[in-house]
Amino acid sequence: MLTALEQGVKGGVWFSLMDKVFAEQTLFWAWVQVARNQGAAGVDHVTIDDFARQLASKLKRLTKTLQDGTYRPQDVKRVWIPKPGSREQRPLGIPTVRDRVVQTALRYVIEPIFERDFAEHSYGFRPGRSCKDALRRVDQLLKAGYRYVVDADLKSYFDTIPHDRLMDRIREKIRDGRVLALIEMFLQQGVFDGLSRWTPETGSPQGAVISPLLSNIYLDPLDHLMAAEGFEMVRYADDFVILCRTAEQAEAALALVQAWTDENGLQLHPEKTRIVDVEAESFDFLGYSFRREYRWPRKKSLQKLKATLRQKTKRTSGRSLQCIIADVNRTLRGWFEYFKHSRRRVFTRLDRWIRMRLRSILRKRSGRRGRGRGWDHHRWPNSFFAAHGLFNLTAAHVAACQSSPR
Repeated sequence: MLTALEQGVKGGVWFSLMDKVFAEQTLFWAWVQVARNQGAAGVDHVTIDDFARQLASKLKRLTKTLQDGTYRPQDVKRVWIPKPGSREQRPLGIPTVRDRVVQTALRYVIEPIFERDFAEHSYGFRPGRSCKDALRRVDQLLKAGYRYVVDADLKSYFDTIPHDRLMDRIREKIRDGRVLALIEMFLQQGVFDGLSRWTPETGSPQGAVISPLLSNIYLDPLDHLMAAEGFEMVRYADDFVILCRTAEQAEAALALVQAWTDENGLQLHPEKTRIVDVEAESFDFLGYSFRREYRWPRKKSLQKLKATLRQKTKRTSGRSLQCIIADVNRTLRGWFEYFKHSRRRVFTRLDRWIRMRLRSILRKRSGRRGRGRGWDHHRWPNSFFAAHGLFNLTAAHVAACQSSPR
């Protein structure tokens, strides 16, 4: 298969793939990936640990049912998770562990077929690519003089992908009937939310292992259309921006995207899709806000971080200061690694706010009310928290800038 991927197959179409999906070795490595990702149990209440206890027999059973065509996916459990910095909630689908294993095996087999032809400017959920690569490309284009940005938002993209058109795109490269039937089964899995059950007519539920690949397959023609027309597009899953040198180019790019989405059963969000002049205003992309050559964490990213830190630094916490700081540091280090390219003042303000939260804890423990302020800065100076090992965002930013090739 690897040789065929390098040299190509006759007509560019694959006819025999199912035997590679149900191979026990494929299913085993799919299980390893599922176990590594952990995740909650589905509607059958079988956890990762439960599945592992009888792993060999369960994988053999999956091989048999996939081979003889009796495999049927179970319902997807729907849960609602909060959107960062918002009171709204986002639906998330949780397949059973058994179905996650099969989806992972399926992805292992078909992903390389589509991956070799995906557009260069597509970064989301692709091997060897990440958010940072997409952000780096946006930064390069802004510094190269691309002043106007089409900030696009696909309304409810994962829930509105037309099944028939998606399958047509998959059939362009895959003609194995059993693989196609398996993909269709996953698209048509019942959804159970504890009160009701229904079968989706469109979309690929967020949370499914196969969903990101299917979403990239459906948007791939748009990627190649924009590249053929000479537009600088940067896409991460359903989140994308198009950078242009003039306002006229931006308007033409937006019109082209609008026509394509209308023709392909998708909808641009009328309120969130706009053209931005980066000399006059900012735009958000992958957690950052951009304006001119600067970038910083967008408002919702900061709100999410502060909400997490508030939970870790409650004044009523009974943990020792050392334990609290160690817990805070775990969050700060991970957050900084992603947002370290922000403006320095972001980190200075956050450091000040975090120390205020810690001083408030110490103030309460000394019998005083209110948050840390005034003489508390002398009772517990910045050096006091440094001595206790508090991660300093400003110092980390300075060190990162000094080590940067720029």
